[in-house]
Amino acid sequence: MLWQRTALELGALICRREVRAVEVLEAILERVDAVNPVLNAIVTLDVEGARAAAEAADAAVRRGEAVGPLHGVPVTIKDLTETKGLRTTYGSSFFADYVPTEDAILVERLRAAGCPVLGKTNTPEFGGRFDTENAVFGATRNPWKRAHSPGGSSGGAAAQVAAGMGPLAQGNDGGGSIRVPAACCGVFGLKPQYGRIPFWPRQDSWIAHVHEGPIARS
Repeated sequence: MLWQRTALELGALICRREVRAVEVLEAILERVDAVNPVLNAIVTLDVEGARAAAEAADAAVRRGEAVGPLHGVPVTIKDLTETKGLRTTYGSSFFADYVPTEDAILVERLRAAGCPVLGKTNTPEFGGRFDTENAVFGATRNPWKRAHSPGGSSGGAAAQVAAGMGPLAQGNDGGGSIRVPAACCGVFGLKPQYGRIPFWPRQDSWIAHVHEGPIARS
């Protein structure tokens, strides 16, 4: 099944025209419909935007353009990271209706690499705890044992990847916020060197000092 493949496997299939990015996206959306209502990992979906980006990715492959290894592979963005035109709450009721007017640099780069942005993943308020629950969206459940926490603060991202709702998620980590949920959910998380992936636009809080990184299936 496509939703069980890794990000690099899907990127290679799309590049070789063995599968279309649109097909990958639809398989993942079906999986989201099946399991996200219980797990509450993805809190804001951008189905129309993701479909448009997947169609554009397929068109680039048909034109024979040079594409990268993640071209056409859907990605989610943690709800601490700005996404143009897509609600970003920081897990706080104070920002429940906030819609940024620009993408964070890492989101710009993911879009430029051909990754459709599927939506936003849950986080505790301002990423401040090692569980994933807030007053806006409630709690995210661990896919392996729903009575347990997925960890935090990138718990929505880790639960999403572990449950097959996309092979790749963006998280950020100041004191374990990628590594802890990756361990809790049995997926791979990496905390890169600080500044290796720019964090911008910066907020006037400790959030500005986190490390941006990926959570993936392997």
